[in-house]
Amino acid sequence: MNYFKTGGVILAALLCMAGCATQKSYVVLMDNADGTTGKLAVSGKGGEVLLDKPRTAAALDGKAAAPFAVDENAIKRDFGPALAAQPILPVSFLLYYKTGGTVLTDESRSLIPVVLEAAGKYPAPDVSVIGHTDTLGDSAANEVLALQRAQGVAEIIRSAGLQVHDLTVASHGEKNLLIPTPDNTDEPRNRRVEITVR
Repeated sequence: MNYFKTGGVILAALLCMAGCATQKSYVVLMDNADGTTGKLAVSGKGGEVLLDKPRTAAALDGKAAAPFAVDENAIKRDFGPALAAQPILPVSFLLYYKTGGTVLTDESRSLIPVVLEAAGKYPAPDVSVIGHTDTLGDSAANEVLALQRAQGVAEIIRSAGLQVHDLTVASHGEKNLLIPTPDNTDEPRNRRVEITVR
């Protein structure tokens, strides 16, 4: 049996069906955490089956029968332990700042509880906080400002009482612009702190 996968999560199970002595194996294509779905080609002596919709499956008996849908109860029954053992995927956030300082925009300030809640789902999260600026002003001053922004967010995380395993704080200043701009350009999306929790 050959498999070809592009994006998406696959699950495989070996099942003993009720009332029969034979074992039946199948593979299921699941959607990604972001809601997208890849494709999975399952091929054997009987041909190939292409799975391109979430929660569709193919038998692994080599006969290349048509794909079939798998309901949520069957997925939980057949793959529950495997799904429960998956690590929590990393999450990232962007917080934006008003011009020239360390004051978050109102929208970004409202995201702080969401960031803390996400970090709290990890037993001992590693958190990376990287500060950035736009290209207004002096490059060296922007390096310092970006670090102050990152340190401010790190302090919010520390103050929340999370049991963080590792908290890394860095400044990229006006390097690594989210939106490429010439020097001395006011670009709100470049005035940011990037937070990654894993």
